Amino acid sequence: MAFPILTAQEAAEVIKNGDNLGLSGFTAAGTPKAVTEALAKKAEKEHAEGRPFKVNIFTGASTNDHVDGALARANAIDKRTPYQSSADLRKRINSHDTNYFDLHLSELAQKLRYGTFGDIDVAIIEAAHVSDNGEILLGTGVGMAPTVAKLAKKIIIELNEAIPTSVEGLHDIYMPLDPPYRREIPIYKPNDRIGSTLLKVDPSKIVGIVKTNITDGVHGFSPLDDVTKQIGANVCDFLIGELRRGAIPASFLPLQSGVGNIANAVLFGLGESKEVPAFDMYTEVIQDAVVDLMEKGKCRFASTCSMTFSDAKMTEIFSNIDFFRDKILMRPGEISNSPEIVRRLGVITMNTALEADIFGNINSTHVVGTKMMNGIGGSGDFTRNAYISIFSCPSTAKGGLISTIVPMVSHLDHSEHSVDVLITDQGIADLRGKSPIQRAETIIDNCVNPEYKQLLRDYLKLSQAGGHTPHALNAALGFHTTFITEGDMRKTDWSKFA
Repeated sequence: MAFPILTAQEAAEVIKNGDNLGLSGFTAAGTPKAVTEALAKKAEKEHAEGRPFKVNIFTGASTNDHVDGALARANAIDKRTPYQSSADLRKRINSHDTNYFDLHLSELAQKLRYGTFGDIDVAIIEAAHVSDNGEILLGTGVGMAPTVAKLAKKIIIELNEAIPTSVEGLHDIYMPLDPPYRREIPIYKPNDRIGSTLLKVDPSKIVGIVKTNITDGVHGFSPLDDVTKQIGANVCDFLIGELRRGAIPASFLPLQSGVGNIANAVLFGLGESKEVPAFDMYTEVIQDAVVDLMEKGKCRFASTCSMTFSDAKMTEIFSNIDFFRDKILMRPGEISNSPEIVRRLGVITMNTALEADIFGNINSTHVVGTKMMNGIGGSGDFTRNAYISIFSCPSTAKGGLISTIVPMVSHLDHSEHSVDVLITDQGIADLRGKSPIQRAETIIDNCVNPEYKQLLRDYLKLSQAGGHTPHALNAALGFHTTFITEGDMRKTDWSKFA
């Protein structure tokens, strides 16, 4: 059947106030661009005429400015999950204009299939091609596209001419059965293909096609600075040490890496190391650094949910697609982030923290405990099931005004039970097999910036009145309260909390 060609404005008219929208993509890669921009304009018009208009957005992960940015500026998002990275949406979330609930990325697809959050009214799917019988060639990211396409009452296709159809073969579309009928997900090495290259949907649900020609618009990362380079070097030193003592097999293990400059620095360091063998990745996102590693022969294969490459690097991929065809496989988020597979493959996970405390607890999401930054993303899916879980961060922020290592995290995302190793630009703290006091001493000695070492040692003395995990509860958030009142954690005076 031939599908109607719609303008973005016509497609937006399909969407009603209060609708649940399911979108394709994962991070900026593969997310819609035109229809959501038109939807934001529709919301602004409705608001100007005195009518309410908000929708609920369900995605694989974060999106792009065309989605979260445009709709947030129009105040058109009521509920949002499971992850975001938009400054405009962050403002709406922290002012309670948008009801955001943070969620592990691997969990949402199943919860939607069980109806936890209601029906999916409309799915918007970006594609490189769609056939008359409803076979969709997805673009640069998968996310939850299989689930939202299956559940949606209506489907809008954004046919993006910026994506060549030569990407066919890079996708592995697989949806597990739901409990109690689920069997094992049959991935036993990162490059095992278990699904289809195309997403098959009911063609009768496709209400129309919106043609676009818009890149994902991912920006390249800033050049590595001394701090990120040192963190990367420290991660490499730790992994090489584990290789030397036989704690990591000589053939190495699959790696997962989070998003951002620190992650790129770590991958760069691994690529430069002569002692780290060529490796595979089983991860949720691959960035520009992975392409460089593949071209050098250092990264053999990457299983991912999206190709979150800068536009320049994406052009390079598209122009040399045959080289990458047997090196990249994109899967749905519930597969790329599957705890079952992470545990089976023995993935070494590397994620970043906003802050950590001296006992090894991690805050990934909330600035000073209250303001949402981005969300937990997939870090929990990987961390809790890792062969070795590593968290890294600079030892200070805001020019030294903030210590990222604090007495007690102001918000808890990953408890010390899931954190094996903490690494900063100052050094490495291997927390495995250590009691709380031993972890605290190791972190202070190895990871804390020199300007804060004595303050944290003094806190530890103050808190050692007894107990397995000693805390002076009246002073535990002293770094944070001092920063709020004085603007500088270094001014913390423990005597004020006595």
